[in-house]
Amino acid sequence: MDAVQGEDGIGRCPWAGGPGPMRDYHDTEWGSRVDGESAYFERLTLEAFQSGLSWSTILAKRPAFRRAFHDFDAEKVAAFTDEDHARLMADAGIVRNRLKISATITNARATVALREAEGLEALVLAHIPAGPVDHGATTSPESIALSKALKRRGFVFVGPTTMYALMQAIGIFDPHLPGCFRAGLSPAQQPPQPAR
Repeated sequence: MDAVQGEDGIGRCPWAGGPGPMRDYHDTEWGSRVDGESAYFERLTLEAFQSGLSWSTILAKRPAFRRAFHDFDAEKVAAFTDEDHARLMADAGIVRNRLKISATITNARATVALREAEGLEALVLAHIPAGPVDHGATTSPESIALSKALKRRGFVFVGPTTMYALMQAIGIFDPHLPGCFRAGLSPAQQPPQPAR
């Protein structure tokens, strides 16, 4: 599989071929390294919410997710009560899935607990692939290992496919296809991430 050329003459991964939010996400964020616990917790959460849905749905609801989950401050989300869960279930701005909301709260608590050890960011970065990746894959040995490591530490909704998508999204490896204008760019060469 190779990149496709858009109407603007620029090669991109096929899912970002047309103008709009998906292309903007591809061009400015997907495959770019992130920094800090809240950035990792946000991406992990959004990938879990995306399971079974389109990524464009999640992108459209991202501002509401950020409001609902206090900009993905793990400590604040870890303190959520049953009343907070009920509030989130009534929030039409986010995906109202009882299990995924519960998982986010559980994962926030696991993230806070992980601070005493290596921290979420360091744990994820410990699973960088050693060699080339298969761009057609949906899992990898590293995403399977990361999934198991997170589950051992109390995380949920972190299956190998979801973790592979997370690894792509945060630039653990270069996810861009040959011919994409972003393929092969080092993190320092990548366009800056949009301000939050």
